[in-house]
Amino acid sequence: MLVTRESVIDRREAIRRVSALLGGIAFVGGGALVSACENAQRRADATGGVGTFTTKDVAFLDEVAETILPETKTPGAKAAQVGAFMALMVTDTYADRDQAAFRDGMRTLDEACRAMHHATFLDATPPQRLALLEQLDREQKAYMDARHGDETPAHYFRMMKELALLGYFTSEIGYTKAMRYAEVPGRFDPCVPYTPGDPAWAPHA
Repeated sequence: MLVTRESVIDRREAIRRVSALLGGIAFVGGGALVSACENAQRRADATGGVGTFTTKDVAFLDEVAETILPETKTPGAKAAQVGAFMALMVTDTYADRDQAAFRDGMRTLDEACRAMHHATFLDATPPQRLALLEQLDREQKAYMDARHGDETPAHYFRMMKELALLGYFTSEIGYTKAMRYAEVPGRFDPCVPYTPGDPAWAPHA
């Protein structure tokens, strides 16, 4: 199917559909998700940054997300402007405690990169960034497995990873490039041929 201007969905509509599939909640309230996305461009135009994040902060988050979801045969997270999405979500939907943990995590990640590779995260090479994030992913898994209840914030890298995935797969690029999207689905076929490596179908509400 050719994607025409009329068939392309925007992020607002994508998040409505994803939220509906998750029972109205996608990490945070579905309404908050939509509001955050509606504010993103306006905030960016007014401040040069996004929400309470500077342009350098957004560039940093773009590179974190791009390391998690790099460009391959499909565009990566940076092309989908996931850094701006992450910044807006943290600003508009995270509790103060979680915002502080996220921002402290950005500093911790950069310091860890300096200690491991003698370079800031923005100056590190892609293999160096990947090695660091793989280490942090193991760290966050151990932390989250040992965490009990919501007395303490989630690990900062868990927050980053979840927001990167949510931002990418609700973006136009994620829906139409990384997944297969049909604006008007046809009949329901319970069993269809599948070839390993085929992209998943983008969900509909």
